[in-house]
Amino acid sequence: MTLKSIFTTILLFAFFITSSMAQSCVGVWKTIDDETGEERSQVEIYEKNGTYYGKIIKLINPTTDVCNTCTGNRKGKPLVGMEIMKNMKKSGNTWKNGEIFSPTKDKTYSCKIWLEGNNILKVRGYVALFYRTQTWHRIK
Repeated sequence: MTLKSIFTTILLFAFFITSSMAQSCVGVWKTIDDETGEERSQVEIYEKNGTYYGKIIKLINPTTDVCNTCTGNRKGKPLVGMEIMKNMKKSGNTWKNGEIFSPTKDKTYSCKIWLEGNNILKVRGYVALFYRTQTWHRIK
């Protein structure tokens, strides 16, 4: 093996490692309310056994720290630490077939997310043909 082919192999390996890492939704994201444009929280997206989940890790200017609008087993529970995204599966350049929960509306929606670049995450919650999309920003 020549020095040139070793160098080329190393560059290709580094490129594939970097591109696969750059295309991950895993990390901490600043959520932006699509109705008000205000930052609402920070959500950590993490992977467990090939499935992706998200939980609130910080609230921005909270009026309460518990879910007063929630019903069922989430009623009165702390918002920080609450799992709001679950069962997301990677499919090409998107993660889908999971759910996202809105604590302010006490509703669970089907969910699809995708990256636009490395630091913008589009988060779409939908019921049938109706949907809303938020833009979340990666926290470095």
